[in-house]
Amino acid sequence: MKMKILHILNDGPTELSDQMIDVHSGECQVEIVNLGEKEISYDELVDKIFSSERVISW
Repeated sequence: MKMKILHILNDGPTELSDQMIDVHSGECQVEIVNLGEKEISYDELVDKIFSSERVISW
C-alpha cells in the first residue's frame, strides 16, 4: 500500500513544490489542496489532514 501524502499549498504552487509533488507522485498516493484556488471548509481540511500519513504545507 502506498503512503498517502497531503500537500497543502497556502500561496499556490512553486517550482520546488511542483518538483516535490512530482517525486512523491511516483512513490505515494498524493492529494493536493491549493488554498489559493479552492475554498475548503475547516472541517474538510482537518479530515484530509487526519486521513493522511504525511502532511506538507507550503
